[in-house]
Amino acid sequence: MIINTGSRTDTVQYYTPWLLKCFEQGFVYSRNPMFPNKITKYELNPEVLDCIIFCSKNYEPILPYIKTITDKFNTYFHYTITAYGKDIEPNVPDIDKSIETLIQLSEIVGKQRIAWRYDPILLTKKYTKEIHYKTFDYMAKNLSPYIDRCIFSFVEMYQKLKTNMPEIILLNNQDKDELAKNIGNIAQKYNIIIQTCATSNNYEQYGILKSGCLTAEILGKANNIKFKQIKHSGNRHDCNCLECRNIGDYDTCPNGCKYCYANQNPTIAKLNYEKHNPNSQLILGDINENDEIQQSNQKSFLVKCEQIKLF
Repeated sequence: MIINTGSRTDTVQYYTPWLLKCFEQGFVYSRNPMFPNKITKYELNPEVLDCIIFCSKNYEPILPYIKTITDKFNTYFHYTITAYGKDIEPNVPDIDKSIETLIQLSEIVGKQRIAWRYDPILLTKKYTKEIHYKTFDYMAKNLSPYIDRCIFSFVEMYQKLKTNMPEIILLNNQDKDELAKNIGNIAQKYNIIIQTCATSNNYEQYGILKSGCLTAEILGKANNIKFKQIKHSGNRHDCNCLECRNIGDYDTCPNGCKYCYANQNPTIAKLNYEKHNPNSQLILGDINENDEIQQSNQKSFLVKCEQIKLF
């Protein structure tokens, strides 16, 4: 089994004490967003957890403690750094600070475990194609020695995005093709492996790999492990990743990013964050008497060392 710690909220930036407590006690509870009275208990045990995935826009809070996890578990880190400022990402560190923190993370865990995410790509009158090219070039030049690859995607036009970000300019296929071509060329200039995320369009002619940013190949190479032949079913449309189990809750990330799919409303997310208790068993709230707790049926999909020797 693979657990993703940051697909519903920025657990690392805002909930590191709670997350470390979960690893210390050896298990974590996760409330089902579709059925709120159902809670799943996941064992944080390397015997049944093949890899821990981290996704964040600021790893600074966990840097002093990250080796307590990487020394025990296989891990992979997605670090999102975009071209946007406080007008779109109000509580995210600026570009240079983010680059500095990524370099520190890379020096601790190794570049083979880090993917830089430049997503989502969106356009406004301020954030033009030219701004993206200029900013991406600057980041790529500084990050190339410290990352395994770069992953990008184009913004998904959720209904709430039209409300939260009316200034957005809709991307057509010609825009996407032009952006992909230029980003691919810049990545090639700095010898960066680059690929899309959950994108149906094919940009291989620009040196861009197809979607699949958490595949058996990527995680295996990063951690020197081998997966059995299992289906890459992903977690959403056009996703070719290995299936993950997610912890954390929606509407709990105070970053305030206008394009965020995990928050319905930034005010609600901020209020929920203020309710967080790092000593609670859940990232938000407590276990109630009407809750149903289910033990996850966890099993490893790794080829064990003894099996590898037979090959």
